[in-house]
Amino acid sequence: MAHTTFKTRTLLLGALIAGSLIPLVPLTNDAGAAQGPTLVVYSAQGYDKAAVAAFNSTHPGFTVTLNDNSTGPLLQQIQAERNNPKWGVLWVDGSTAFAALDRQGMLAKGIVPRVDFNNVGRANIPADGSWVPTGLTATGALVYDSAQISAAELPKTWAQLTEAKYKGMLGMNDPTQSGPTYPLIAGLMNYLGHYKRGSTAAAVKAGEAYLEKLKANGLVINATNGPTLGAIQSHTIKMAIIQSSAGYGQEISTTKSLHVAYLNPVTALPGCIGIDGKMPADVRAEAQKFVDWLLTPAGQHVMQTGDPQGDSLFWPVLNGEKPANGVIPPLTSVPMQTINPYVWGPLENTINAWFTSNINNG
Repeated sequence: MAHTTFKTRTLLLGALIAGSLIPLVPLTNDAGAAQGPTLVVYSAQGYDKAAVAAFNSTHPGFTVTLNDNSTGPLLQQIQAERNNPKWGVLWVDGSTAFAALDRQGMLAKGIVPRVDFNNVGRANIPADGSWVPTGLTATGALVYDSAQISAAELPKTWAQLTEAKYKGMLGMNDPTQSGPTYPLIAGLMNYLGHYKRGSTAAAVKAGEAYLEKLKANGLVINATNGPTLGAIQSHTIKMAIIQSSAGYGQEISTTKSLHVAYLNPVTALPGCIGIDGKMPADVRAEAQKFVDWLLTPAGQHVMQTGDPQGDSLFWPVLNGEKPANGVIPPLTSVPMQTINPYVWGPLENTINAWFTSNINNG
């Protein structure tokens, strides 16, 4: 789940690609007591710092270190480090990224803990167990400012968003930076192209045509949730298609006029975690302990409290767990589709490059 608060990023993409030293945030109670291997968690989750700190405080004997950034730069960093990987765990939103890494042979298999997953959790576990769902949000939620546009005035379908009466009102994130945005685009292509009844190529073309219509209708693009929400609050735009947790975070913040609506369908966005299959066995063993811990009541509690106005606002994937805040509606009330990550994951770089050339910079 991408960050919904305005916070300074400490990693610059140019420095990452250039191979500069990576500033990492060690989160241990007693660095001198750590004797085992160092596990580096690459994460774009708003509650990742709280989770790593809580894990370290209860698991002495080795060190967990956090590399926190937006999803796009983290994935580019992983690719840049293919010959000398630094990451031990990747924890970001969207299973498409993990399917692409799995196809490249980069993920450890069979890492799914034996816990009581609910139907949502089970639906988002890959057959080879190469990543684990830790929570669920929706991408493509319509977050709007009721001080600028009423619920009655909102579009009711995806097609209506391209109508002239909504010209210049809509924003979205850049898929090369924002983790939830490529799954949003893939979901639009899946829906608009009726992928199950046609070809992937036809679905991609239908989605590209739709995005070009949005652009012609004044679509405004910012890097991530924070700037996009800021554009709504500054009245640059009136609504945006982003991650559900970002919208719910605004509903319970001081900005009381921002709300969440859903066009049919939005796309399921599991928060996922995977382990670098190229790491030494001792590092992979420690990584497995971290993954297992996240699916315990203690780990879930930290996830649901570590970013209370942002990423913590997810639907749990475990039986017995409930959403952290009453603002989140029952999952059964959300018109949600699930896309095949192994179809759409390998297309991410190509589709993102097209988006950059034709929508963001075109």
